[in-house]
Amino acid sequence: MSDFRFELLAQRGKLRRGRYHTPHGTFETPCFAPVGTRAALKGLTPDQVRATGAELILANAYHLLLRPGPELIRRRGGLHGFMAWDGPILTDSGGYQVFSLSHLSSVDDDGVTFRSIVDGSPRRLTPESALELQRDLGPDIAMVLDECPPGDADREVAARAEQRTREWAARQRELHESWGGASRGQAVFGIVQGGTDPELRASCADALVAMDFDGYAVGGLSVGETKHQMAVALDAAVDRLPADRVRYLMGVGTPEDFRAAALAGVDLFDCVTPTRHGRNNQAFTREGTMKMRNLQYAEDDRPIDEACSCYTCRTFTRAYLRHLAVSQEMTVGTLLSIHNIHYFQDVMRELRAEAESA
Repeated sequence: MSDFRFELLAQRGKLRRGRYHTPHGTFETPCFAPVGTRAALKGLTPDQVRATGAELILANAYHLLLRPGPELIRRRGGLHGFMAWDGPILTDSGGYQVFSLSHLSSVDDDGVTFRSIVDGSPRRLTPESALELQRDLGPDIAMVLDECPPGDADREVAARAEQRTREWAARQRELHESWGGASRGQAVFGIVQGGTDPELRASCADALVAMDFDGYAVGGLSVGETKHQMAVALDAAVDRLPADRVRYLMGVGTPEDFRAAALAGVDLFDCVTPTRHGRNNQAFTREGTMKMRNLQYAEDDRPIDEACSCYTCRTFTRAYLRHLAVSQEMTVGTLLSIHNIHYFQDVMRELRAEAESA
């Protein structure tokens, strides 16, 4: 019996409110997963991450393959034991990272050859080895290796990537089933590709649904296309996905994008945006992004957001945070990251409440 299960609890139009069960607990949807690329959220401890309301976190298999290596992590209890996170974890296969570093990689029908960004050594990822890597890392949810075309790809390039993504997905689905599938403690999600072409997106989604993955993601968006192109491609994919599986939009990371995608039927999001902005002295609010180095905050004794209940807003003033920012104190990145992740969780809570109000 699998420990993985998605419950659809409420729906308003296409906006869904659900709950996903894993061996390491549940997460409520719509859900935002902060990103700990190398098995750590930059500048934050696991306890600080939990206090923001985050229930699921993401790590990147590509970076962990290069350092410290999957065998070292496996011997220490997998990612949960290694990084002291007892909640659900999802790993990205690294497909996006490999293809975004195209000057260091080459792709063929059997996989990707690339040079390590750590030491320059040649490396190889195949659909099978990408899944084996994630099995060793031990997340609750593993993502298939896919081919992510650039945002400006023409239809021929996008079609080739979509076809290869399908073929690789079939190989990984077969391998996962040979291990016992999700009943062995790890779910695998397929990834819909197809560039900005709605026909390619729909056909890729149909093919993956026929393979019966544990959940489905839409990848290859927010890579240079317009907002309209992203919306059309997303609709074409999501409308073909089954209602009883999680729908995950990969790497799209502003509150405005979250709302638009959730209203299109998406359940799960991830992005480095809240921590990256925090490290760059920026705070998200309902009125827009605040740049904490600005002189206007030098004597401002209000919190970042008077309606926010995060540790940073309960404890520190804008004046103090600006002082840390202009003094280049590393603490400011931690405090602003705490606020930003908490704010993103508030956006998710509001979307869930909206779905429940149907």
